[in-house]
Amino acid sequence: MRLTRKQFVVGSAASVAAASGIYELVDRFGASPPRVASGVRPPEQHLLDGVQVVRDNGVQVLVPPLHHEVVTAKLQIADDPAALREAGQEMENALRGLEQRFDASPAGLGITIAWGPSYFEQYVPAQTAKHLPLDRRASATRGTAVRVLEDAVRFPSDPESTRLEQNDVAVLLRSDSLDRVAFGAKTLVHDLRELFRVTSIRKGFVGGGFDGGPGLPKQMATAAGIDGADLIPDGSELFFGFTSTQQAGLGPSKIANLETLGYADLDRSAYFARGTHMHLSHLFEDLAAWYLTLDFQSRLDTTFRPGLAVPQGIQTVPQGPHQAQTEPEVRRDYVRYRQIGHSGSLQPASRLDRDVVADDGTVYRKGTAVPQRADFNTLDNPFFWTADQAGDAYSAEPAAGLHFVIFNPTSDDFRRTRLAMDGIMPDGTRLAFETGSAGRGFNRLLTTTHRQNFLVPPREHRSFPLSELRA
Repeated sequence: MRLTRKQFVVGSAASVAAASGIYELVDRFGASPPRVASGVRPPEQHLLDGVQVVRDNGVQVLVPPLHHEVVTAKLQIADDPAALREAGQEMENALRGLEQRFDASPAGLGITIAWGPSYFEQYVPAQTAKHLPLDRRASATRGTAVRVLEDAVRFPSDPESTRLEQNDVAVLLRSDSLDRVAFGAKTLVHDLRELFRVTSIRKGFVGGGFDGGPGLPKQMATAAGIDGADLIPDGSELFFGFTSTQQAGLGPSKIANLETLGYADLDRSAYFARGTHMHLSHLFEDLAAWYLTLDFQSRLDTTFRPGLAVPQGIQTVPQGPHQAQTEPEVRRDYVRYRQIGHSGSLQPASRLDRDVVADDGTVYRKGTAVPQRADFNTLDNPFFWTADQAGDAYSAEPAAGLHFVIFNPTSDDFRRTRLAMDGIMPDGTRLAFETGSAGRGFNRLLTTTHRQNFLVPPREHRSFPLSELRA
C-alpha cells in the first residue's frame, strides 16, 4: 500500500517537529555505520566530527548522517535589549544542555543555528552595520559595498513561482539517530516555542547504501510510490544515483569559513570569524524523466561533462582537483556538444583557480573545492509541515525532492557558483540555452520552490548574535 504523510502533519509545529512520519522507515532500511568521534567540539557550528570515510571505485567518500531536519522560524519576542538578552540566554542554555548529552557528530547530534537577513535588519541593525563583514571580492567586482550575507535571488533557471523566504532563523539537525534528531527538535522548538513562530519543518535522509543493498533513496522512494523509484540503481546515495559526497569534491575542513580564503573583510571586526554562510533551498526532482529519457551515458554527460568515458553502472566518478574543469574547457564543451555538465559547469566557480595560503597558513591547492554540501533527499511536498499551506503549495502526497543545504564563505560565492550552473561563467561569459534544452543539464529536471540565505555565526555567538551588544 502506498504510504502518505497525512496522519503525521496535523497538530502544532512544536509537536510535529519531533514526529518522524514516513522517515521512521530510514531506520528500518538503513543501518548506522561505525563512527568514531574525538569528542572535540570545534568553534565552527557547521563542521561535524567523526564522519566516516569509505572507498568506492577507488575514491574516498564521506558517509553523511542518515537523518536530517531543518526547522525555520520567525521570532516572536519584543524588540528590546532585555528581551533579546533573555531569549539568547534561554536558547544558549538549551543548546548547551544538548551538547552535554551528544557529541557534534553523526553518532551524536550535529546542531547548526543560522540567522536570516531579516533578523539582522530588524533586531540588531546598528550592530550589523559595524560587525557584519564586507565581501571583498564581490565589492570589488560590483563597485559597491557588498556584505557577506545578502538576500537570496531567483536564478535564470528558477521559475517565477520560486519563493524567496524571509525567515529569521533556521535550525539544522543531523544524526544517524532519529530519536536524537527528535530530541533536538523538541528541545529547540517545542521547549522554546514562546521565542519562535515556526514557519516550516523539513525532513529527509541520505546514504545508507555504501555497505551493499538497495540503499535508502531507492527503498524510501519505492515505499512512497514515487514514479521511477524502481529505476534508481542499488546502493545509490541520492535519488539521481551518482555519489555526491566525495571527499575531494567537497570543501575541506575550514575552507568555507568567512576568514579562511580572505573573501570576508574581518579587519574591522572579527565577531563572525569561524562562521560561514548557508544557503537553503528546496527542489523537486523528476525521477521518471531522469531514468526513462536518459540512458547511462546521457546521465553521465548531464551530471559531470559531455563525453566522459566511465564503465556502465559506476556511480562514484572521480571529481578531484585534477578532474575539475576550467572555464575554457566548459566553453569548448558548449561549442562542441551544445551542452554543459552539472559538475563541470560549477567547477570554474566552486574550485580554487590557483594555490591559496589561508589565514592560518594552510595551503589549499589549485582545484580544491570550496563549498561544503549538506543536502539531503526528501519526500516532503515541499515541506513536512508548513504554517502557510497555500503560500507554500503544500501537499500531503510524497514527492521526490532535495533539501539543498550548502556552506560557502559568502552569499556572493554561492551566487557565482549557482549562476555557473545556468551557463553564466565567473568571467561573465554567457552560454545560451533554449528553455527545456537538453544542454541545460540538471536544470530541466529540477524545479526550485524555495530559497533563502543565512549567516552561521561561530559557536560562541550562535544564540541571537550581536544582541548582547545592544545598549
